[in-house]
Amino acid sequence: MQIKKWFKDYTGFIIYSGLLIAALSYSISNLRYDWQWNSIPDYLISFKGGIRAGPLLKGLFVTIKISAVSLLTAFLLGLFSALLGVSDSFIGRILSYCYIQLIRNTPLIVQIFFIYFAVAPIFDISAFVSAVAALSLFEGAYISEILRSGIISINKGQWEAAWGLGLSKFQTYRYIILPLAARRTLPPLTGQAVSLIKDSALVSTISIYDLTMVGQSIISDTFLSFEIWFTVAFLYLIMTIPLSLLSGYIEKRFDVH
Repeated sequence: MQIKKWFKDYTGFIIYSGLLIAALSYSISNLRYDWQWNSIPDYLISFKGGIRAGPLLKGLFVTIKISAVSLLTAFLLGLFSALLGVSDSFIGRILSYCYIQLIRNTPLIVQIFFIYFAVAPIFDISAFVSAVAALSLFEGAYISEILRSGIISINKGQWEAAWGLGLSKFQTYRYIILPLAARRTLPPLTGQAVSLIKDSALVSTISIYDLTMVGQSIISDTFLSFEIWFTVAFLYLIMTIPLSLLSGYIEKRFDVH
């Protein structure tokens, strides 16, 4: 039965892939565009004066750096906001609610501009810090709601069992509630991490030479629009697909244990 299902899925994948490739080939042939893929390697790796990263790889490293720092900060901020949202403190719940509503209902690009042009000059912070702050605040609001929903979904019996064992509130969260909530919120958290990486492309609007900004700069000089944007999209896939695979692996580990 499993072999039959596997064969059916495999056959369907081949058919759909073939149709997609055929459609793309037909569309590309009608573009009548002079493809120049041979120029792309020079923008990835430079061999002049030794092997060095090309402009696209340098932009990729900047994007990875911004995304990694923002993801960590956003998770910590989201966790803090989620705990405030489920706390017994009325003021804490109000602060969490106001933060989430304010951030989620305003565009990210507006927040980036506000922090860079209004907040950064006051505190004398760099464009990189401004970008990280904007991304962290924006994604942290969504992560907060994801974690809060995971926390409140835990059965009250878990709380009662923890109190019966004499655990403190901090120990209950650390050893019981948060690990259980993590199992339920891992898929949406992974999706939010992928969203953060894609949203990081907006930091190019404040003159940060990330992957998107470098791609735009190369296109303005060479007019290799299709080749560069396809390469940029592929590099973003290289960053996001491992997150999805890692999420699947962790989910399986949770199922085993």
